[in-house]
Amino acid sequence: MTKIMHTFKVFLSIMCFIVLFPLESLATTWDRAGIESFAKTYLESKIAPPLDGKIAFNVVNIDPRVIIKPCQVPLKANIPENAQRRNVNIKITCNDSMPWQLYLPTKVKRTFAVVAATNNIEKGVILSEQNIGIIYVASNKIRGEKLNEIKAILGSKAKRRITKGNMINRQNVCLVCKGDTITIIAKSKNFMIKTKGTALSSGNINQQIRVKNSRSGRVINPKISAVNQVTITL
Repeated sequence: MTKIMHTFKVFLSIMCFIVLFPLESLATTWDRAGIESFAKTYLESKIAPPLDGKIAFNVVNIDPRVIIKPCQVPLKANIPENAQRRNVNIKITCNDSMPWQLYLPTKVKRTFAVVAATNNIEKGVILSEQNIGIIYVASNKIRGEKLNEIKAILGSKAKRRITKGNMINRQNVCLVCKGDTITIIAKSKNFMIKTKGTALSSGNINQQIRVKNSRSGRVINPKISAVNQVTITL
């Protein structure tokens, strides 16, 4: 009997402890930094960066006046279906017995790889890895065509002065520039010949320009095939 009474007392003690011990003590306590980090991690898993760029999330700090209660279950996050905008509201939810929710405004910054001048480039200067490179620019600051590969314009010349940090596109350069002495390649299925000529206009890859054959004096309209080189198919 004594043993039974002892067991019963232990059982009552455990039950009293469970009743008196607040459930909130078993819950996870979140601070502002933790919730902001949780929101950022969620965004990184849901919104992919552009193929040729990067993406960054700036979660607005939670108002210090907001009281954050503990949560007995894992937090949940949700964003609108149209999450491709620059501003997104993340909904953070605690679905325990005393549910609560927060909305965190977040700025989404997408940047894209573009070719830009790493030094001031004067008109007529040949572009090389010493004066051009890749930088990342916000999508709303890109105007017109963008180049994201240096090799596409290596060896070309600046048509005008390009300031350090400025984006470079095909409007700024020419693979063949007016007045250049260039190689003319004339080819067919059976043969190929090379000769020299003078460019009468400027252009870039696959563009047709006017060229004067130095040997015959004839003006032709070949396509640019490389730096200071044009090709005409016979």
